[in-house]
Amino acid sequence: MTWPFLARRKPAPDPLATLRLQIRLGELATELRRIEEDTDLYARAHHWLAVQSAYDALLREACRLADLPAEATPLRAGGHAGAGERLREELELSARGWSW
Repeated sequence: MTWPFLARRKPAPDPLATLRLQIRLGELATELRRIEEDTDLYARAHHWLAVQSAYDALLREACRLADLPAEATPLRAGGHAGAGERLREELELSARGWSW
């Protein structure tokens, strides 16, 4: 017999770690907008792919912190999530009160 009040719960994520992650997501989103607007940026596509991959990796980490389903396979260098998956993750996080 298991007593519900004795069952161990998963510890809540560190609020400072969550805040750091939200701040970093905001910085990367700003960087993506800056790259999209700067038509004279040297190696623009390379910069955009690098920042997009970092943003996708942080979104996955945010989903793990918020106990949302996320792909278990890690992103590879140069790889990024599809636009549909990215939008789903952003909407799910926003629905749980995340902002960046």
